Amino acid sequence: MTDQPSLHIATGDQDHAEARPRLQYFPISFFASVLGMTGTTIALQRAERFLGLPFSISGILLVASLAIFLTIATFYALKAARHLDAVKREFAHPVKINFFATISISMLLFGIAFMRLNGDVSRLFWMAGTALHLVFTLVILSAWMHRTTFQIQHANPAWFIPVVGNIIIPIAGVEHAPAEISWFFFSIGLIFWIVLLTIVLYRIIFYPPLPERLKPTLFILIPPPAIGFVSYLRLMEHDVSGFVLDGFARVLYYFALFILLLLLVQVRQFVKIPFYISWWAYSFPMAAITIATIVMASRTNLLFFQGLAYVLLVGLGALIVILLFRTIAAIVQRKICVEDE
Repeated sequence: MTDQPSLHIATGDQDHAEARPRLQYFPISFFASVLGMTGTTIALQRAERFLGLPFSISGILLVASLAIFLTIATFYALKAARHLDAVKREFAHPVKINFFATISISMLLFGIAFMRLNGDVSRLFWMAGTALHLVFTLVILSAWMHRTTFQIQHANPAWFIPVVGNIIIPIAGVEHAPAEISWFFFSIGLIFWIVLLTIVLYRIIFYPPLPERLKPTLFILIPPPAIGFVSYLRLMEHDVSGFVLDGFARVLYYFALFILLLLLVQVRQFVKIPFYISWWAYSFPMAAITIATIVMASRTNLLFFQGLAYVLLVGLGALIVILLFRTIAAIVQRKICVEDE
């Protein structure tokens, strides 16, 4: 993955000459920051609703998330217009190709975030995100099947993004379309999660460790079961009136919680990694497990889950502040949006 682009506006000939190549290296993976910001927004919405937070900032964060999404989308559109070959190279890359689906997932998350604020806006985001994500799923999965350049060493948790991302669709989908459509996408995400989890674990265990800048993507192991838990509850509550937690829902949640614990005991491996744009891979997974825990607390009314939800929420907030600070510092120092080493 490349690092995040500078928002510097060139004023002289030399600056213009510098700005052009920097735009060329604008990374598709930058959209991961939108997932983290929007996921945090949704976590705060759930906390304000179910945990009774004494303050409300989710609205402010939603506006900020939209602004970031539009800014990144504008820069990437300019890159596509001026450096189409660079975009094609990203789409041919065995890792970067998977981050194109973060565009559609961003739209799906906005569909969730607007669900209780404006049904029409939520529906538009959901419809656009669902259609685009289906396209990305089909195209990227076809690329996996037919390209001969992919090797097992290229496998990493980022491969979950385009296919397993389908598991997000039912959360707002049950409000905007027949339930069978949501079951269709949930099935795709769930089955491919199991398949890809096997492949990724095989690569991690039997091959050399992930490159340093890809190690944060290990946190992407968390969202499939965590978001799957929330999505499954939405589907079942739609199909079965008065539905409560069942065994499968608990399996999904507790597996996500175990993955979090597994990664936290390896914290020393992560804190020593220099800042890369890939640090944003920490954000959405932490938002996902926070949302799942808030939902678990609301369903069980157990103090343990309520306390855990508050702990995770505080940790998520601190993480977002750190990521924003480090990203802004990197922009100022012009250490990002450069050619891959």
